[in-house]
Amino acid sequence: MQALTEARLAAGLGIDGDRYAAALGTYSGRPHVDRQVTLLEIETLEALARDHGIELAPHEHRRNLTTRGVPLNHLVGHYFRVGSCVLYGGRLNVPCMYLENLLGKRVFKPLLNRSGLNARIVVGGAICVGDRIEWCDPGTLDRAQRQANEASPRDRSPDRKTPE
Repeated sequence: MQALTEARLAAGLGIDGDRYAAALGTYSGRPHVDRQVTLLEIETLEALARDHGIELAPHEHRRNLTTRGVPLNHLVGHYFRVGSCVLYGGRLNVPCMYLENLLGKRVFKPLLNRSGLNARIVVGGAICVGDRIEWCDPGTLDRAQRQANEASPRDRSPDRKTPE
């Protein structure tokens, strides 16, 4: 993981240069439409340190974006803007033992219900450190982009067969 001051997000795909956008990540074999970009609140990292004595730096949590002052749980099911991009809060992230094993830090249980947000990239573009996260009125989006996003299955997993 490396910190960037700017990144480009590709609609329907992910972050340019990211291992998951290139299908090379650990969980690439189990793709999900809502995992194109992931976000985690810095307040969660602060709570881990304060309440559990666990120091977890922003580069360690393995989410794409670290936010401040935005209750990510409230963005599930909503469109929002970051930089020139529009994202859709697909679902809450769930922690996994992989992170705990990778870091050697007991973060699994403390991250239950606080493991961030999985989002879709509806409109690609650039994001920069310091960009605000703001709610986006879906009516302001290009109709075709909105319809394409809303036609995507809400819970598509590789284990589930899609009816033809």
